[in-house]
Amino acid sequence: MDVLDAIRTRKSIRAFTSDPVPKDSIDAILKAAQRSPSGTNTQPWHTYVCTGAVKQAITDDVLEMVKSGSGQTYDHYDYYPPVWNDTHRDRRRGVGWSLYGLLGIEKGDREASGRQGARNYLFFDAPVGIFITVDSYLARGNWADVGMYIQTVMLAAKGFGLETCPQAAWIPYQEPVLRHLGVPDGEDLVTGMCLGYPDPTAIENTLVSDREDLANVVHYCGFG
Repeated sequence: MDVLDAIRTRKSIRAFTSDPVPKDSIDAILKAAQRSPSGTNTQPWHTYVCTGAVKQAITDDVLEMVKSGSGQTYDHYDYYPPVWNDTHRDRRRGVGWSLYGLLGIEKGDREASGRQGARNYLFFDAPVGIFITVDSYLARGNWADVGMYIQTVMLAAKGFGLETCPQAAWIPYQEPVLRHLGVPDGEDLVTGMCLGYPDPTAIENTLVSDREDLANVVHYCGFG
C-alpha cells in the first residue's frame, strides 16, 4: 500500500472479526516500526503483545474494575488535563456524538454509552491486544518519540490488510494490564491498541472523524 494511502485511510476501528492474526505478520509490523525516529536514537518504547488467555484475563479483571468503580482517573496519571479548553472539548464531543449517532445512542443515555465504552476492554473483539510503555524516568520529548512509534505501527498494519484502534481507555484501569503482562516497575503505560481484521458489517466502522482545515493549524512563516 502506498504510504499516503495508508495515512489517508487509517482510522480507528471499533469492531473486528475473530480471524486470527499470524504471528509472522505481527513480527513484520513491529520490525518495520523499529525504524521509527526517536531523539538521539533512544528508542524509548516497550511493546507487549497479547492474545488468548492472557488477553482474556486482562479483559475480565478490567471489566470487574469498571463494574466496581475502582479505576483511577486520567489526571491521576497526568495523562489528560482535568479541564479541556473549548477547542479540544468540542473536538472530543464531536467525534463521540458522531459515533453514538451511528450506533443509535441518544445524548444522555449513560447506560448505552457505558456499554459502548466497555467494549474498549473487550478489545472491540479484536484477536490481538498491544500495549506500549515508556520508561518512567523519561520526559515529554521521549513520549513524543513513542507517539511516532505508535503511528508507525498503525500504518505498517495497513500494509498487511490489518486495522487498529489506539486506546487511551486502558489508562485508568492499568493495574491488571501491567500485572498480567509482567510489565516491570519503572515503565508507564502510554496506550493500548487493538489489532485485527475489521468487521465490514459494523456500522461503527463507517465513522471517519473530522480533521481541521490546514488554515486553522498550519502557520507559514517567511513565504512570499
